Amino acid sequence: MNPVPIPTAAAPAPLVPGTLYLVATPVGNLEDITLRALRVLRDCDVVAAEDTRHTGHLLHHFGLHKPLVSYHRFNEARRSDEILERLGSGQTVALVTDAGSPGISDPGQRVVSAVVAAGGRVEAIPGACALVAALTAGGLPTDEFHFAGFLPVKSGQRARRLGELLALPGTLCIYESPHRIGKLAGELAAAVPARRVVLARELTKKFEEWIRGTAVEVDAELARRPRKGEFVVLVGPTGETDSTAEREESTPESA
Repeated sequence: MNPVPIPTAAAPAPLVPGTLYLVATPVGNLEDITLRALRVLRDCDVVAAEDTRHTGHLLHHFGLHKPLVSYHRFNEARRSDEILERLGSGQTVALVTDAGSPGISDPGQRVVSAVVAAGGRVEAIPGACALVAALTAGGLPTDEFHFAGFLPVKSGQRARRLGELLALPGTLCIYESPHRIGKLAGELAAAVPARRVVLARELTKKFEEWIRGTAVEVDAELARRPRKGEFVVLVGPTGETDSTAEREESTPESA
């Protein structure tokens, strides 16, 4: 297919040699990607990807062809050395994850830390992030929030961690898998039954879905809903309660 044109108001500055570019990629809808992200992916020397097959499909969709190297949580330490060597030779490296912004509950942080420690240059290409999408559209306070990523899997560690998080001020933001979202909803209903909770599923995709209400109401409603896809869970601050369950479903067009 022909490359997607990348319009610009003026001739953009070329990529800086020896720079690690952190490129946010779509969390669902392919239109999530930014023009700047496309330009960096087009002009970089190599793309470091969490899953080369997944990223290969993304590049192909936009008519881009670049060398790919894999980096993930199992090889991130070893791959950091290779990326440092590439940067040291003047190459530009675009680092991407399967979805969203690198380093946010995804691999990337270790690579960035290694580059910074070595005195290298890192530049963020901001864009899609499930956390920000859910928080801004969730309807809970955004002036203060705490992001905790994924909770521990083991029950004892999980219970302790959740108890600590629920005591913090501001809106609590958690990622959860479809396999454990039912457990988390039940835990919240038991621990903070009157606190406001928002579940966001399949963000920016065709079957995007929201469930809003108290923790008890959301737990009951979730039992009647599909549990496919990753969830973003928002828990309102202490004192922020709502006895009325407000629910809505949104089905925006897919890319």
